[in-house]
Amino acid sequence: MTRENINININLRMRNSRKIKKEMKGKPVTSQRKLLLRLIKKAGGHISAKELYRLASGKNESISLATVYRTLNLFKELGLIEERRLGQVYCHYEVKGSADHQHLVCRSCGKVTEVESPLFSKLVKELKHEHGFNLMKIELYMEGYCQQCDEGANDRA
Repeated sequence: MTRENINININLRMRNSRKIKKEMKGKPVTSQRKLLLRLIKKAGGHISAKELYRLASGKNESISLATVYRTLNLFKELGLIEERRLGQVYCHYEVKGSADHQHLVCRSCGKVTEVESPLFSKLVKELKHEHGFNLMKIELYMEGYCQQCDEGANDRA
């Protein structure tokens, strides 16, 4: 690696570190919190606390499941992530601020698929117009069977 590449890497790490400090709003920025936030962002969608713990403990053996849950609660308080139940016993977490979307949840394998449709924004506008109701949050998920599970059920029938 050249000296120039090393300097670029150092600058990128410093910028990322400043960004994380800003996101943490004065809370201590520990290596475990940085790791968990990075893993949530890298997941790019929905991740359960147990899956996050599995990924994090593979990179840092000292991290505990309790730390994961406490950190997820902190991230929720700071507005960094959203918690979604999606009809299942356990929660999924995703980075807050992603585009408005809804969820398709497979009843067989639990796969979660994000769906964006102009129909949802149209519905919001109609509800506001017809009822004078200003919606602040919509949580809608639809349950069914993903293509793989549906085909598997048809193959077994």
